[in-house]
Amino acid sequence: MIRLSIYFFSILFILQSPLSSYSSDPESFINELVGESISKLSDKSLSTEEKAKFIEDVAINNVDIKALSLYTLGELRKSSEKDDIKKYQNAFEKYFLKSLTSRLSDYSSSKFEIIGAEQKSSNYTIVKSKIIPDDGKPEIKIDWRIYTKNKDKPLIRDLIVEGLSLARTQKEEFSSILSSNNNDINILIKKLEGFVKN
Repeated sequence: MIRLSIYFFSILFILQSPLSSYSSDPESFINELVGESISKLSDKSLSTEEKAKFIEDVAINNVDIKALSLYTLGELRKSSEKDDIKKYQNAFEKYFLKSLTSRLSDYSSSKFEIIGAEQKSSNYTIVKSKIIPDDGKPEIKIDWRIYTKNKDKPLIRDLIVEGLSLARTQKEEFSSILSSNNNDINILIKKLEGFVKN
């Protein structure tokens, strides 16, 4: 079974209601959607299944899952058949969403703070933040890589948790699987599908 990265924990804080309208400014975007996410996760009237469905819906709307899937595939994305790429992307999306829901916990009492933002280019901004757990554990520093090519629709492309990139970590994990299986994309697809079924 593919080992889940600990960074999926942090993805739980990207949630928002698909019907809500948030600022297009990256810093405000993260602050607003995390605020609503914490509120949603603290709603005791919602079942675990309802919260899981909520996570799936908002992740699809606010995370650039397609770009993340291609990045994590590495160089193999350039040489694979289009049909195989499509199959991989479908499997990756299901894997990604299940990874979120399987880590669902109520972190609503944790404190979230925006530290600042740094525009890296016209297309990317890094929003710096931290989460302070309510159980006395050390705070967690999280940088959000926000893709802003469409100024009206910022998308989350990566999380850097305590200096470690979610996207890079997942890419390395997939690369290890591929290198152990003659770079057979279908083996990776089967492993992703197997995780989703379990």
